[in-house]
Amino acid sequence: MSEQLRRVVQRGLWFEEFDTDVLYEHRPGRTITEADNVLFTAVTMNTQALHLDAAFAEAQPPFHQRLVNSMFTLSTLVGLSITQLTQGTIVANLGFSDIAFPKPLFHGDTLYAETVVTEKRESKSRPGEGIVTFAHTGRNQHGDVVATAFRKTLVRKKPD
Repeated sequence: MSEQLRRVVQRGLWFEEFDTDVLYEHRPGRTITEADNVLFTAVTMNTQALHLDAAFAEAQPPFHQRLVNSMFTLSTLVGLSITQLTQGTIVANLGFSDIAFPKPLFHGDTLYAETVVTEKRESKSRPGEGIVTFAHTGRNQHGDVVATAFRKTLVRKKPD
């Protein structure tokens, strides 16, 4: 029976499929746990007490609690977009810019991601590929913007 079924393989979008007038909402979101934050912080050798030391963080205004590592927030923001946008179609990340964290994430917050394509053009030096620039926005469960970043990528064109 499986020989008669049409197959659909999950993938990101080819260069030609990206549009600049679309807001891509990436779901599901990701609820950030204490374990996520501590593990990422430890693995990346970030010894910032605001991420690791609950007693220290509780004594620090204005939040009085540990903050989620902003690099974890950025990594998760981008990661939430992969399946819908670039799974199997990206060649490389070319760079990140204008990264900002207007509000912090805390343990137990849920991060939701959305993306707008701000620019796309065919590669001048790599036939069969194009450059796509993404504006990623991360929001917590209350809709507050907690992270923004622009990401320039090299993406494959649809094979002939």
